[in-house]
Amino acid sequence: MSPKFHRYKLLLDEGLYPRKSLPRINNRHDVKHIKHDLRLGGVKDKDIYDIAIKQKRIIITYNTRDFRKLAKQNNRSGVIGVSQGLTPDKIDTRLNSILSNNSEKTFYGEYTSLFKNK
Repeated sequence: MSPKFHRYKLLLDEGLYPRKSLPRINNRHDVKHIKHDLRLGGVKDKDIYDIAIKQKRIIITYNTRDFRKLAKQNNRSGVIGVSQGLTPDKIDTRLNSILSNNSEKTFYGEYTSLFKNK
């Protein structure tokens, strides 16, 4: 049985596609892009993480090396690392799938990987 649907609050890191490029996620969840929506391009990773904590958002990022270190510091945010080799459609499909198939608390205080199959 699938978990009850939860509308996640997501924060797309600067290098990711604008949220409108991810229509499933954009329609089902509360998505903000750090650069395009919040107008905070160029801010430090720690500042992005602090914003995510304040807003209780899960960060979606290519920058797995830096954000992985931050992910477990607070259970009011989390990080999902994305492979740069994925198209917007693949990111949208895979992200929608893992969010839909996990419970509300799965991603908070955790690092989750969303990498393409090798």
